Amino acid sequence: MSQDLEAGLIERAKAYDQAALSDLYQRHAERIFRYVYYRVGNRMVAEDLTGEVFVQALEALPAYEHTGAPFSAWLYRIAHARIVDYYRRQKIRRTTPLDDQLPANNKADPGQTIAEQDAAHRAWTALPYLTDEQQQVLSLRFIAGYSIAEIARTMDRTEGSVKALQHRGLAALRRLLEKDRV
Repeated sequence: MSQDLEAGLIERAKAYDQAALSDLYQRHAERIFRYVYYRVGNRMVAEDLTGEVFVQALEALPAYEHTGAPFSAWLYRIAHARIVDYYRRQKIRRTTPLDDQLPANNKADPGQTIAEQDAAHRAWTALPYLTDEQQQVLSLRFIAGYSIAEIARTMDRTEGSVKALQHRGLAALRRLLEKDRV
């Protein structure tokens, strides 16, 4: 969606136009949910937190001002804050379980499929040992499917710093996985 079309949609939503509010929700809810889910690892908690994100967004929408960043960047900042609040309330260490509902690939060799599932499980198990910013970049990049430029706008950082965070996060993940192999 172009920035101009989204800006018009946001202005209508600020006036509590039901169709505009619904359209914004439909456009962003799935990605926000996936981001939250992969940060908390619990579907019910992720659904609750995603709901909180949109309630807070609705409450704050009249004060929203376009800064050049996409609307989704604002939603991801709200989501990140809700996730941080959740962990503060829980006073628990974040874990990220592997979703049992991995896509089936009927053409793959069963041995290869098991090896890929094992590698994915080990990666998700190691993810919580990265910094919050590294986790956020890797989640937005590889789970939500955002480009480096989109992540930079979302996190209010330069593209270079996002690339550096991604590089350091992947390197740390690689070290953790190699250490686990020994």
